[in-house]
Amino acid sequence: MADSNRYRMSRQRLEELKNELFYMQTVREKEVAEQIKEARSFGDLSENSEYDEAKTEQGKLYSRIAEVQDLIEHAVIVEESEDVGKVGIGSVVSVRDLETNEEYKYKLVGSQEANPMEGRISDDSPFGRALYGHSLGEVVDVEAPAGVIQYEILTIEK
Repeated sequence: MADSNRYRMSRQRLEELKNELFYMQTVREKEVAEQIKEARSFGDLSENSEYDEAKTEQGKLYSRIAEVQDLIEHAVIVEESEDVGKVGIGSVVSVRDLETNEEYKYKLVGSQEANPMEGRISDDSPFGRALYGHSLGEVVDVEAPAGVIQYEILTIEK
């Protein structure tokens, strides 16, 4: 699980981060430097909104570069679970809410790959922790702000 300076992710996510870092340090950094140079040529910097915007963009870029470097340096590669009988990293799980009878499908991923809007939940989230290690047909309790919600595991795919 992600702690103060360890970030769980797949090899694919680590490669995506390395590619993003390379792009930011080679292409994007030069583009922003050029924007600053061009804005300086407009004269008085005290009232130069283009210069202010370019400097703000540079600050955002350097902040993101530092963030990505930290993620890469502290990455912990999680291998997808080979046990098809239990929920693990990489499992695609269908569950049914026992109260509403609604069905949902999620993929359990490392904390840096989570995107609930795309059905990718972190193994570090309350829902992911509740599902992790459980088998087909089991009922799991998920702690939620509204109380405990029970889900039945309908399918587990790899």
